[in-house]
Amino acid sequence: MSPKLSKLFTDEYFMQEAIREARMAANENEVPVGAVIVIQNRIIARAHNMTELLNDVTAHAEILAITSATNSLGAKYLNEATLYVTLEPCVMCAGATCWAQIPKIVYGAADPKAGFSRIIQGILHPDTKVIPGVLEKECAGLMKEFFKTKR
Repeated sequence: MSPKLSKLFTDEYFMQEAIREARMAANENEVPVGAVIVIQNRIIARAHNMTELLNDVTAHAEILAITSATNSLGAKYLNEATLYVTLEPCVMCAGATCWAQIPKIVYGAADPKAGFSRIIQGILHPDTKVIPGVLEKECAGLMKEFFKTKR
């Protein structure tokens, strides 16, 4: 890949793709969380929350994206992947990233109520690099707007 092209594929670029997924979730009356999984600057999976549609409390964007990515690759480990997600993963999703051996997680908005970092330390794979706060205001704004209409 040319150096010029690789400069286009930043954390912000891929977070925008996750934000697109989050907007789809909001349009479907789901909590607006979106995720994409990237390997070598290529999106191999994308998903958004589908807990209402599937009537499944585990149908979080991260879980659905991990399942899609592993199916796409035909492998259970994603040890070359980066997960981009608009909201800090919950404990369940953080645990799934550990089992999938995802080495890098980039998230937008922190989740002060259910985010993994506030509940339990050490749940991620020991080699996982976490980059919080990418496009945080935009990601947090989606959540605030969604819940403002619900209350």
